[in-house]
Amino acid sequence: MNQEVARTQHAPIDRAFTVLLSPTRRGARLARLLTAAHLGAWGLPAQAENAAHIVAELAANAMAHGRVKGRDFQLGLAVRNGTLRIEVTDTRGDSVPPGPGAVKPPEDDAETGRGLLIVEALADHWGIAPGPVPRKTVWAEIDLVR
Repeated sequence: MNQEVARTQHAPIDRAFTVLLSPTRRGARLARLLTAAHLGAWGLPAQAENAAHIVAELAANAMAHGRVKGRDFQLGLAVRNGTLRIEVTDTRGDSVPPGPGAVKPPEDDAETGRGLLIVEALADHWGIAPGPVPRKTVWAEIDLVR
């Protein structure tokens, strides 16, 4: 019971932020910067670095693999029940990455292909949610209360 009281006292307040960004390098960079800024403003600076790395990878994937001319990607951040949830939604539901546990390391000399390995290493949980057509959302969660 004491553990439950301690968890409740230190759990962050529920918050949410959503923004549409262009599927460009600039949009991916802005997603990372907005994540760090919002988590700092929400009193979660300790989680900001890992979250910013996760967002950078997911936004880069949305830019590289989820890009459709004239359509933006969406960044969503939410803190609920002691968990930070990061969501990046793009409009290429037909281009689905391998899910958790199925990501394979690239060749040693490959210049790309490590993004989801980084997400897998930094997130407590992550996955892919299809739809609604033509979209998909790649999400990651970080437990804030341990």
